[in-house]
Amino acid sequence: MSDLPQTSILIQTFAPFPSLTLSLPSSTPVSEIPAFLSERYPQHPFADCSTFILSSHSGQVPQNDSPISLLHSNDARSTPNFVTLRLTPRVLGGKGGFGSQLRAAGGRMSSQKTSNNDSCRDLSGRRLSTIKEAKKLAEYLESEPERLAAKAEAQKAKLEALERKLGIEPSATAGSSKAPAIGSGEPSHLGSVDATPVLAGKKHRFDDNEYLEQSRELTENVKSAVSAALLKKKKKAKLSHPTASSTATEKSSVKIVVVEEPNTIPTNSSVAPTAVGA
Repeated sequence: MSDLPQTSILIQTFAPFPSLTLSLPSSTPVSEIPAFLSERYPQHPFADCSTFILSSHSGQVPQNDSPISLLHSNDARSTPNFVTLRLTPRVLGGKGGFGSQLRAAGGRMSSQKTSNNDSCRDLSGRRLSTIKEAKKLAEYLESEPERLAAKAEAQKAKLEALERKLGIEPSATAGSSKAPAIGSGEPSHLGSVDATPVLAGKKHRFDDNEYLEQSRELTENVKSAVSAALLKKKKKAKLSHPTASSTATEKSSVKIVVVEEPNTIPTNSSVAPTAVGA
């Protein structure tokens, strides 16, 4: 085997393994390189060729039955019988690149997106949004009697609860309403009802005229008291304003006379300063 031409092989591995070198006959097929690697470097796990792949620096993967001599460098003068290979691990399964992940995410988003066709029109020219609103309005009108009945039932139950709290029987008749209250000489207002039975959800007329007159008188008295207080306040303001202005004018006139004609002031102390000003 020593007479056969030899080829030096430099194999670049991945971290944390260093680069490896081999010297093999030029006729050795590429498929036998992993066996020589495991024999030369038994501490490295490169014997299983199914988990690793050998390729050139240009990315080409040589065929397994091709000899090493076909992988020689083009520049035979500078590097005769020299081959450089790259050892890379195989990616099992192949999850794909970033583009495939984006496409998958876009597919998920498009599947979750709801289609909005409200601005489209049907064959008659009406918008779909208008048709949907009309359907909702029709359903609302159809369910209106049910809502009114439920509301009336709620009001009736509320009124019955209030009557029970006040001690009034809902089924009280006109005869029982005329019975006076126990321990009082006046008829009871709580037990007095009209001859017609009490119906839940309807308005009842308030016939206490005395209460209405008292409330009206109280309202008028409050209004008259407020208006009288406002008038009194205005009168006080009018009375206090002119007195202050008159005193201010008298003081200013006296000062002017004293400054302009000091010699005309008499020496007699009995003369009042107001006479000088005149």
